[in-house]
Amino acid sequence: MRRHGRIRNGWAAGAALALALVTGCEGVEGEGAAPPGDGGAAPAAGRAVSPLRNPDGTAPGLAPVTGDTGEASARELIEGLKTKGRGPRTGYDRDEFGYAWMDTADGVPLARNGCDTRNDLLRRDGRDLRFRAGSDCVVIAMTLDDPYTGTTIEWRKQKAAEVQIDHVVPLSYSWQMGSSRWPESKREQIANDVLNLIPVQGRANSAKGDSGPAAWLPPDKRIRCAYAVRFAQVAVKYELPVTAPDKEMMLKQCGG
Repeated sequence: MRRHGRIRNGWAAGAALALALVTGCEGVEGEGAAPPGDGGAAPAAGRAVSPLRNPDGTAPGLAPVTGDTGEASARELIEGLKTKGRGPRTGYDRDEFGYAWMDTADGVPLARNGCDTRNDLLRRDGRDLRFRAGSDCVVIAMTLDDPYTGTTIEWRKQKAAEVQIDHVVPLSYSWQMGSSRWPESKREQIANDVLNLIPVQGRANSAKGDSGPAAWLPPDKRIRCAYAVRFAQVAVKYELPVTAPDKEMMLKQCGG
């Protein structure tokens, strides 16, 4: 039987402090006006939040980073990432990160709320939600403003694969960059942390696979700096290096 527990070291607190120092702002729930140039612009739906204003991932969507100040903050975050070569994939298995969409991965937002991670994400990012009869958890229909393609998806559970939950830092990538040596509890966290998860168009997610930013970026160019920021936020929180080509590409997306 797997044992689940909290990670008893200071990496989470240190990462949160690092993010706060870099971004100069706290997590928000998508309300209130953004300061000029902080990257708070949102798509027409008006709910998506810039990753610079959403460092814990609890607010919906992924809005573009805009303005010189926003791009400068993004570059500062990315420039702080350590780099190393991508290691072998030997021994990787999805089960090494716990069973999919577990609600018991302690130490991450929305854990143990009685709703699995996938439905938490659909509820966070979807509009016009419809739930299974008798449930306030299981989403059976919704409208999704997909940040990766800039399209709107009218999703129904009968065609579940049309919307998939992307791990921004793919689990296989994390394995090759060091998570193979983590305790199981920390791997369960990165697999279920809403900071690392975004509902997106299924075809776009399948095209990405386990690629880093040097090999794959969202088709919608307006969102590419925001995607680089979110990738960096996850890497900082989980003390993961990135490859040198990935770091270079991430900086390029934010004017570097």
